Amino acid sequence: MKKTPVTNHDIPLSKTKTRNNQARLIKGSVSKILIKLTIPMTFGIVGMVAFNLVDTYFVGRLGTKELAALSFTFPVVLFVNSLALGLGIGASAVISRAIGEGDQHRVKRLTTDSLVLAIFLVTLFVVVGLFTIDPVFRLLGARGEMLDMVRQYMGIWYFGMPFVVVPMVGNNAIRATGDTKTPSAIMLVAVFCNFIMDPLLIFGIGPFPRLGIAGAAIATVISRSITFTVSLFVLYFRDKMITFVKPKLKEVFESWKRVLYIGLPTAATRIIVPLAIGMITRIVSTYGKEAVAAYGVSSRIEFFALTVIVALSSVLAPFVGQNWGAGKQDRVKKAVTYSEQFSMVWGFAVFIILTALARPIAGIFNSNPAVITAIVLYLRVVSIGYGLQGVIMLTGSAMNVLNRPFHAAGVRIAQMFILYVPLALIGSRLFGLTGVFVALALAYCGAGIASHYILARIIAIENT
Repeated sequence: MKKTPVTNHDIPLSKTKTRNNQARLIKGSVSKILIKLTIPMTFGIVGMVAFNLVDTYFVGRLGTKELAALSFTFPVVLFVNSLALGLGIGASAVISRAIGEGDQHRVKRLTTDSLVLAIFLVTLFVVVGLFTIDPVFRLLGARGEMLDMVRQYMGIWYFGMPFVVVPMVGNNAIRATGDTKTPSAIMLVAVFCNFIMDPLLIFGIGPFPRLGIAGAAIATVISRSITFTVSLFVLYFRDKMITFVKPKLKEVFESWKRVLYIGLPTAATRIIVPLAIGMITRIVSTYGKEAVAAYGVSSRIEFFALTVIVALSSVLAPFVGQNWGAGKQDRVKKAVTYSEQFSMVWGFAVFIILTALARPIAGIFNSNPAVITAIVLYLRVVSIGYGLQGVIMLTGSAMNVLNRPFHAAGVRIAQMFILYVPLALIGSRLFGLTGVFVALALAYCGAGIASHYILARIIAIENT
């Protein structure tokens, strides 16, 4: 059937499936495509990690108390980010498969409905978050002056939550087309803005007031608003993936059902991580504010060390989605194999580097000897499992697109609540802080091996 060109966003689209130029990933060398997509995505992920590291660096200049207060916010911020990213991954999975199938009407419907769903959910979470700051952070162990600083930060951050959540969904929709350059560029601009605004608002440089930790929150909201504006502009004007045609209510619910089927367990999977981190933070807090500060800094360094793997897992999803939707399962199997092999090589290299350079890296973020010692311990112990932790990320990404989100969630649940938390409790009693960090390394290795075999079994079943 001949494709009729669409010249207006509001013209109802035919549901006829026609191959379109957004299906960019179904032809060509598998390895070259993955490399081509991963390189710009890496810069984008670096930007996301750098965004948090910038806050950590400048707040660390204020003192250990302020750094510890920021570390207390990390599980909650990660909780919200995990929810947003889960929705984004759900949207990207179904959109990429619709692109592979050539269903342009469904592409626009899924994109638009996913954004509407994100706005609805974020409104709910803003209200809940503002009224639960004190009980939540008391539960995490924040008290007195530290709780006051947490309250200053989160009171502002929650109001800016729409600028965090909506762009995550929007940028994942853009990635579903195989475009990783635009979302990366958007994030890097936000990082630059945060780098400029943080010192101005935290330390009160020039005409700006000295706001301390509250200044870091304001800088975050301002910077995130850039990603909000630009991502929506790209989706509507350039990619024409947003429509204002009034849909049937049944069609909207069908879109939400498809997105949430993957998005909810994926979000739950990612929420499990900050929940477990919150529980571990409670354990670590018994060793003092220096240990809490070190744990928060180490977690951010870890994200940075795994940046390339996170980027690869992000691009693997649209690759698997488009090729599976187009019926090209052999390309999917090759992509998974190449990705897992790369993760193991990268993880080993990072382990060697962090073992050698842990102390100077730790010294960048804080000058307190106790904080530095704890950071060095974390990096040298936990990094041995980074390669297999990367396998978990990659296989989970593929499982979600293959409509197996509960398998991916199961791996993460087992990793955190069957392995990590129980082993951390035992390790803490027997070996102190060292035991907590050894528990994490063991959890990475055990769950990584299991996830590899689970995905291999899923692909074998789908091909029969």
